[in-house]
Amino acid sequence: MNIAAESGAFADMMRLLEDLGRIGREPGGGVTRLLYSPSWQEAQRLLAGRMADAGLEVRYDRVGNLYGRLPGTRPDLPVVLTGSHVDTVRAGGDYDGAGGIAAGIAALSYLKRRFGMPVRTLEVVSFCEEEGSRFPLTYWGSGSIGGRYRIGDGIGIYDAEGVSLDEAMKAAGFGHGSQPDCRRRDIGDYVELHIEQGVVLEAAGRRIGVVESIVGQRRYGIAVTGNSNHAGTTPMSYRADALAGAADMIVRVEEMAKRAGNGVVATVGRIEALPNTPNVIPGEVRFSLDIRHTESWMLNEFSESALETFQEIAAARKLQVKADCWLKTEPVPMDGTLAGRIERLCMEAGLPYLRMVSGAGHDAQMMAAVSRAAMLFVPSRGGISHAKEEYTEPAHLAEGAAVLAACLHELAYTTGVDG
Repeated sequence: MNIAAESGAFADMMRLLEDLGRIGREPGGGVTRLLYSPSWQEAQRLLAGRMADAGLEVRYDRVGNLYGRLPGTRPDLPVVLTGSHVDTVRAGGDYDGAGGIAAGIAALSYLKRRFGMPVRTLEVVSFCEEEGSRFPLTYWGSGSIGGRYRIGDGIGIYDAEGVSLDEAMKAAGFGHGSQPDCRRRDIGDYVELHIEQGVVLEAAGRRIGVVESIVGQRRYGIAVTGNSNHAGTTPMSYRADALAGAADMIVRVEEMAKRAGNGVVATVGRIEALPNTPNVIPGEVRFSLDIRHTESWMLNEFSESALETFQEIAAARKLQVKADCWLKTEPVPMDGTLAGRIERLCMEAGLPYLRMVSGAGHDAQMMAAVSRAAMLFVPSRGGISHAKEEYTEPAHLAEGAAVLAACLHELAYTTGVDG
């Protein structure tokens, strides 16, 4: 198929993104769709309707992953899957996750209209969760497909309001034994379109990013404990101020990441001081720590060094510090054959592309455990993501969707089991 000529066929996916962007809209801007929330449920229903309108067979699995299926003439061959996640961060943007789902629906709809039934079955998925915004875990949707999670794992995991993942899942109508099992063993290829969420493509003047690998991550919950006391009557030399200690740790880990270079990034995104009163010295502080890199050895070395530094700061300030690592993912390479296919399609279409590493985690890294996996990026304006200002040009999304469709066409219509 002619990617340049056909990209206009995908402009209608912008209407789906606009409709989806109205669900969970915050008064101050941005979109919030947390796992199993009313806005999440509404978004999945909208997507299910659009999948049905596109002539796809629609179903949910036990955790709430939503599928649109275009059956192939050879059901014995491995499935070709595309899609992304429907959940968001709090007050996030309109394109993170949603762009990949809309592009997937548009691609399957186009292929069905243009070429009829495929040889290999094609599916588009709206993963139920990826972000970790409500519960302290990530990739609940794709991780359940790949076997990282089991349905019972939601019993002991709680959100900030004390609601368990299991309770929320069942309240939304999922988690029941009568529903299809999440585990998939029939997927041969997974290809995900996503906005870049960074500035590399825009700065380089490239239209498509061909992802070679996805960084590994360590996410920690850090608890610093000191002594609460009166802010006016406690001399500075007698204090065990947990917030001052935490501030020292946060500044130090930032300095360490800058010195390390080589792509190491370290972020503290959430902090809570107790008792959080103006005239009381904080006795306890909890903060998050997110560390990422493309090499496991560097990720481990930096994480260990950061935690050792925290212990040294705590000892010097007469504090205690504990670290709970609640997310540990290793760097994941994408399939070289699929990446090479996307690169070739871009070259044939005259689309400027760039091979690159993803600094953000994606469902593709979970899917790589059960199938060949690939990702292609489209530019993000100003590199902004996870914010209301997140934006990708419709023309760039349409080009990305056309490349995605061309890749799916080759995999499902022309190459059969060999890929």
